[in-house]
Amino acid sequence: MEKRQQLYAGKAKSVYHTSDPERMILHFRDDTSAFDGERMESLARKGMVNNKFNAFIMQKLEAAGIPTHFDGLFSDTECVVKKLEMIPVECVVRNIAAGSLVRRLGVEEGIELNPPTFELFLKNDAQHDPMINESLAESFGWATPEQLAEMKRLTFRVNDVLKALFADGGLLLVDYKLEFGLFDGEIVLGDEFSPDGCRLWDAKTREKLDKDRFRQGLGGVIEAYEEVGRRIGVDFG
Repeated sequence: MEKRQQLYAGKAKSVYHTSDPERMILHFRDDTSAFDGERMESLARKGMVNNKFNAFIMQKLEAAGIPTHFDGLFSDTECVVKKLEMIPVECVVRNIAAGSLVRRLGVEEGIELNPPTFELFLKNDAQHDPMINESLAESFGWATPEQLAEMKRLTFRVNDVLKALFADGGLLLVDYKLEFGLFDGEIVLGDEFSPDGCRLWDAKTREKLDKDRFRQGLGGVIEAYEEVGRRIGVDFG
């Protein structure tokens, strides 16, 4: 497969066309951003770490029967993915109160949420990814009720699989976001799953081992990502 021209460059990843019209190449860069791109920094090894972390997670999810866009690694910082028609709605599950939920509701960080919460957000950087509901998604044509129901089902299935995986590594899956798209009419998990898009805490100390280390200036960002990966069995080479 041949890598061709760049289609899109986001805050931390770039997408390229390939010689196969149904496949794309996802390039994980070393760039790191926070606060809707207001803070940007390049962190050595980040692209490689996130690419291999994401590959490991996607393969675990596929093995559990969850359809993903991941096809395989292309290089240390790139992977081949199916070309999806993306649905502009992010699905967020929270197992423990943290981040924007704490700020929005004034609740205490660290409270276990039973059952976990499920929220929808419009993927729109200009509007800072506002929270939406099923009615808005349907009325504006962002997703159908059937698509939303399947996205919710798959998001909670991901929760079942990954909570257990991270627990085996002595980690708490605090919250995460997922994006979905259509491939041959089927709802398929897209984008990525890495410490950039979820919160992971040490189960005993509750030390933060995710992107909050960058947001909160705690340092050791990539070292934390690698520590999480090692605990669950990611081979960074």
